[in-house]
Amino acid sequence: MHKFDRDPEGVVRVRADNPSALTLDGTNTYVVGRWVVDPGPSDARHLSAVREAVDGDIEGVVLTHGHADHAEGAAAFGVPVFKPGDGESAGPLRAIGTPGHSADSVCLIWDERVCFTGDTVLGTGSVFIAPGEGSLSAYLESLRRLRGLSLEVLCPGHGPYVWDTAAKLDEYIEHRLERERLLVAALDSGLRTQDELLDAAWPDAPAELRYFAGLSLASHLDKLSEEGRLPEGVER
Repeated sequence: MHKFDRDPEGVVRVRADNPSALTLDGTNTYVVGRWVVDPGPSDARHLSAVREAVDGDIEGVVLTHGHADHAEGAAAFGVPVFKPGDGESAGPLRAIGTPGHSADSVCLIWDERVCFTGDTVLGTGSVFIAPGEGSLSAYLESLRRLRGLSLEVLCPGHGPYVWDTAAKLDEYIEHRLERERLLVAALDSGLRTQDELLDAAWPDAPAELRYFAGLSLASHLDKLSEEGRLPEGVER
């Protein structure tokens, strides 16, 4: 393990074997004492590994959001399952509302220094925001809210730990704003079809991820529409 991907003191990571383009090398489940954060998919081998990582009996399960790759295994432990709202606590964890990836997304703060981000921040790559379910406007506000906290480490739902928290959040915010700048420039030049806009603003998207880039485009167009900045005639 790389020294920067070490477990923070008091935290144990158990990674589910469900790698994909969206889950990276799998879904991260975290154990804090006798509490489980995001138990992951309903996979017997993974859930057994989570039980082994807990020091004693599991006291409770806490979710960052309801997507199946994070929450499906929650019922398997036979303990209370919590989905705290903004400002609420479950066991040793305090929730910060961070909608954007999904409307119900929260980050969970432990010991005022460790942040379990679910799908709000990933260890590598960018977060998928589906139009209709997610909101780019809300997502940017959530990132800015996290940026205002003094955090030692981000524990993402997928990918490695993030120790340079401020730099990561700045990178995430700038990435979205740069996409928006490219998109607005393309619109100002008269481009209107999805393929044209993708080629202009997502030229780095590999062919296998072009569909998801199209969904990201839709979330950006939604944001521009909300702000009254979307020109007429754009293919939606």
